[in-house]
Amino acid sequence: MHINAVFIHPPGRKALATDPHAQLHRRDAIVRILRQTAVGRQAELVELLREEGFDATQSSVSRDLRELGVLKGADRYLLPAVEDALTPSHFEDVQTFVRGYRAAGPNLTVLRTTTGTAQSVAIALDKARWPEIAGTIAGDDTIFIATASARTQRRLHAHLHSIFGR
Repeated sequence: MHINAVFIHPPGRKALATDPHAQLHRRDAIVRILRQTAVGRQAELVELLREEGFDATQSSVSRDLRELGVLKGADRYLLPAVEDALTPSHFEDVQTFVRGYRAAGPNLTVLRTTTGTAQSVAIALDKARWPEIAGTIAGDDTIFIATASARTQRRLHAHLHSIFGR
């Protein structure tokens, strides 16, 4: 849902912090920019937003990317195909990041990724909504995946093997 409203902004500036819809306008711009341009760093996205007249900071952009469900690919940010829905491309986008996984007891699986990509892989796993996964915790290059039992852990490993082949 988009709300149409008229706001008075200084020339050349849009969606100032005093604008109650600034976040909505900025997020719409982020989605449009990421659809049109391969953006690999938050600083680059901040600069592109500023060029369009938005007041943006790295922290606001980071928060926006997280809320939009944007994944960090190897060389660019990736928009989800449909908001909060998993498509086969989610796993295709992150497949190369997975280095391996192993059990750490009957209820915990440790999945290793390339540096800086664990959160993107964890988001894809969370969006898959596999019943075997009780929860995930992602760091920089490691994801802890909790399961309810050794049996559900074995089913999880079958899923992981079918997707990541390791």
